Amino acid sequence: MLVFDAHLDLSLNAIEYKRDLRRSVRDIRSDESGMTDLKGRGRGTVAFPEMREAGIGLCVATQLAGCMKPPAPVGSWNSPADARAMTQRQLAWYQAMEAEGELRQIRSWPEVEQHLEAWHADSDNSPIGYILSLEGADSLRTLADLATSHEQGLRALGPAHYGKGRYALGHDQAGPLSEQGRELLREMDRLGLILDATHLCDQTFWEALDLYQGPVWASHHNCRALVDDPRQLADEQIKALAERGAVIGIAFDVWMVVPGWERGVTTHLDKPEANLEAVADHVDHVCQLLGTSRHTGVGTDLDGGFGTEQPPAGLDLISDLNEFRAILERRGFSARELEGIFHQNFLNFLKKAWT
Repeated sequence: MLVFDAHLDLSLNAIEYKRDLRRSVRDIRSDESGMTDLKGRGRGTVAFPEMREAGIGLCVATQLAGCMKPPAPVGSWNSPADARAMTQRQLAWYQAMEAEGELRQIRSWPEVEQHLEAWHADSDNSPIGYILSLEGADSLRTLADLATSHEQGLRALGPAHYGKGRYALGHDQAGPLSEQGRELLREMDRLGLILDATHLCDQTFWEALDLYQGPVWASHHNCRALVDDPRQLADEQIKALAERGAVIGIAFDVWMVVPGWERGVTTHLDKPEANLEAVADHVDHVCQLLGTSRHTGVGTDLDGGFGTEQPPAGLDLISDLNEFRAILERRGFSARELEGIFHQNFLNFLKKAWT
């Protein structure tokens, strides 16, 4: 089955982890054996061969460079100019992978249709389609950068990441949308970008939905009813997103899957219940809450600054998404519902947003 993964930090792994994603995950792990400089070293789960094995023919791929203080080990810089330079380097990597025949940038609905036709005809040799998204807006020195990025293919943007961003507050903060953030949303509206509501703190989330008139999705989010943390979506937020026609990509970062997981401390031996069945619980919750599966998708966030120490048990490689699909099937999801969750819901969203 075709899989649409709504959130993968491919360029971050290629550039900051120096991973050649054309090679297999196991080869990359072997190269990193004994390295301890970054979290997840020697434990990656994502590379192009395994994406193909999972059936991932289309994904949302990020540019990521924030200005949080103190700076994080990866994806964080000390000035907007430095952050902008990094996102341009990440764009250059995506373009290099296009030249290698590994990736194909998708900018419009006709390009989606053309890509899917080629993928279904020969998925082994067709490039993987990617839609470019900016996670956190800190790298936009001015709104003129946003127009330039749109010309470069940027089609989605999440204004916040962690901490106090230049345009919006992350989920670990509290407060309103700034005037600078309001100007950003107005320019996104003008350009027709997709607003990614992921990582917004609660007050900013509601103000952004009130102000923004364009298409909205939540690329990688789970349910606060199951894991009580501001990083998750509360039920009223899930309902509000559904009313806007959004699709919510269920994330596979295990601290968002089960309560009580402390990153860097808890292990799967401590919480064996932190498995793929627990991820399925979040899918179930969204579907039961809304009375439909039409607003649920997959946004794994795998290798998003972590490796096999932090996905659910039962997932060693991204290709293990095949087992996740089997779990949902055993829970009674129909073939049509599974097609929706794994690709069609996001495709329907894009068709509406882009036509």
